[in-house]
Amino acid sequence: MNPVIQDVTERIIERSKHTRAAYERKIDKARRDGPHRGALSCGNLAHGFAACGKEDKSDLRSMIKANIAIVSSYNDMLSAHQPYETYPTVLKEAVAEVGSVAQFAGGVPAMCDGVTQGNAGMELSLMSRDNIAMGAAIGLSHNMFDGALMLGICDKIVPGLLLGGLSFGHLPMVFVPAGPMPSGLPNKEKARVRQEYAEGKVGRDALLEAESQSYHSPGTCTFYGTANSNQLVVEIMGLHLPGASFVNPGTPLRSALTNAAAKQVTRLTDLGDNYMPIGHIVDAKAMVNGLVGLIATGGSTNHTMHLVAVARAAGYIINWDDFSDISGVTPLITRIYPNGSADINHFTAAGGMALLFRQLLDKGLLHNDVNTICGEGLERYTKEPKLVDEELTWVEGPMETYDKEVFAQIEKPFKPDGGLSVLSGNLGRAVIKTSALKDPVCRMKAPAIVFNDQYALDEAFKAGELDKDCVVVVRFQGPAAIGMPELHRLTPPLGVLQDRGYKVALVTDGRMSGASGKVPAAIHLTPEAYKGGLIGKVQDGDMIEIDTTSNSITLHVNEQELALRENADVELADSHQGMGRELFAGMRSTLTGAEQGACSLFVGQDEG
Repeated sequence: MNPVIQDVTERIIERSKHTRAAYERKIDKARRDGPHRGALSCGNLAHGFAACGKEDKSDLRSMIKANIAIVSSYNDMLSAHQPYETYPTVLKEAVAEVGSVAQFAGGVPAMCDGVTQGNAGMELSLMSRDNIAMGAAIGLSHNMFDGALMLGICDKIVPGLLLGGLSFGHLPMVFVPAGPMPSGLPNKEKARVRQEYAEGKVGRDALLEAESQSYHSPGTCTFYGTANSNQLVVEIMGLHLPGASFVNPGTPLRSALTNAAAKQVTRLTDLGDNYMPIGHIVDAKAMVNGLVGLIATGGSTNHTMHLVAVARAAGYIINWDDFSDISGVTPLITRIYPNGSADINHFTAAGGMALLFRQLLDKGLLHNDVNTICGEGLERYTKEPKLVDEELTWVEGPMETYDKEVFAQIEKPFKPDGGLSVLSGNLGRAVIKTSALKDPVCRMKAPAIVFNDQYALDEAFKAGELDKDCVVVVRFQGPAAIGMPELHRLTPPLGVLQDRGYKVALVTDGRMSGASGKVPAAIHLTPEAYKGGLIGKVQDGDMIEIDTTSNSITLHVNEQELALRENADVELADSHQGMGRELFAGMRSTLTGAEQGACSLFVGQDEG
């Protein structure tokens, strides 16, 4: 093992001794209760299988056949989740083929940041993760199940399903993806049209046509944002079948993998000899593997919060220093938009997950002594799924890349590090993704231009007030303030300024999404303005310095002057009402800071 990866793993284990031990006690106690429906009263059990057919009722009475929960985030407004419409029937049939039963345990919400971006609904996005976790827990709470199939793909949905699933860590769980849509309009061309629209060079018709050609069919969006990062991380952690993440919807191979996933979970229940619950898969080594995979591929910055929360759900405490140290020794070996021009289908064609596993294992960057849904070790994941005579099989994956512009050999990476840095200074702590920047070294010192919401920036841009070197500060966007919306809509105007030759950067206590791109962006700044963070005292013209060589972020205003300043007084009532936001007031009030996962689920629990 790489010594830094080993050291990070050991310190996570050490700092989490008490919390992980408590988690293990919890899931061991749940297991000792046996098949849970056996503990139900006759009335309880009768309610649980009342709608089943005669044969399923008989099987569920027997207590010797597994009952598998299906938890789905299906809706047909999200292209990524639309294929799930038919999955419950398919999964039930596959489970029945091996003599078990499956029931649809519950649905969870699935909202799309791509639809809500720049709108009021976006302020519910991050909080929807915790809502999904609770929804999944409610579905599983009926004590009817011996295992679960978790159906989810996009931004907050997979982390939410992981959070909810890990609260039932005694149950085996297999995550079932649906795959990315085929490639459409190249992402680089889409970004060009967006910038032209921001400059007024093209109209809404041209913009909508470009967007429609990019997002054009069922399946996950093809750029490497949070949705595809979710899939990659879940597979790296051993919760997908090998090579299942990026097979397109509606293909025979996709159908075969879905069928196989349903059967696989039945082999892992406590009714057989190969018991392997999710709580025994998601341990410190699996979490570190997930971080390594994310960083080696330039994945979504949203996971600097999501994986912190997921780890906590499994009893582990991780922080941004862990991300930073792993990034320091993990080379960047893929170029997928926004870190390059390729999309996720190009990544798959260039070598895909099998090659990624092979390279990271060969370099000693992944722990191989881990549990997965397919058994111990990750060697199986260096193979890729194929249909041979209509039978699903796994064959040896690629030994080297098929496209060195998309997928580098690890001995000659695109960057020697992962391009994810943690900035610290008097402004607080923030995350910056340097892997997508034109120059991965960012040393910038410029006057601040301060906004208290994202919409005011548009007006300033159109008025020409940003046509200069500047650090744009967008504050009161944090978890406690308004739920920490993504600010990806700021990318086109800031990109235009950059293309005009100005040095421009962004500092915010909000998110910039999995599509953080070419503009240097110090994001997730904590403490946030709403909680008294120094960003709340920044004024127009203050000098702010960002330096990725020293990993620092500094407000150059003397302490005496700062002591005399009051935090900005911003009225947020408009962001707390309408579009359902008033219903989330309680959750907003309990969200932790960004580095603690921006999570409401573990408030008051012992950190060990």
